[in-house]
Amino acid sequence: MNVGHAIKFCRQQKSLSIPTLARRAGLSPSYISLLERNERDPPLSTMEKISRSLEVPLSVLMFIGTSQGELDSIPAEITEKLAAATLKLLRAVSDEPQATLI
Repeated sequence: MNVGHAIKFCRQQKSLSIPTLARRAGLSPSYISLLERNERDPPLSTMEKISRSLEVPLSVLMFIGTSQGELDSIPAEITEKLAAATLKLLRAVSDEPQATLI
């Protein structure tokens, strides 16, 4: 699981700076930076704060952070559909800032 990649990817898709995300989540910018570099393993409560701050469901954030080998048991056709749906979901939220998924 690459949680840091998922946080950074979603943050960049939302055009948020690290300090902005940190402020929204009630965390320090240095901690967000450590998470994005996978130098910390956040507890679930922290992941929930971050997902709410990013306006991305926690399940989507976790899916984005899934490593290549973790999906081997799922048929490629399904993972492709999940990936496409995830990107569509992120784009929809980016296009409509009032929309909330949580």
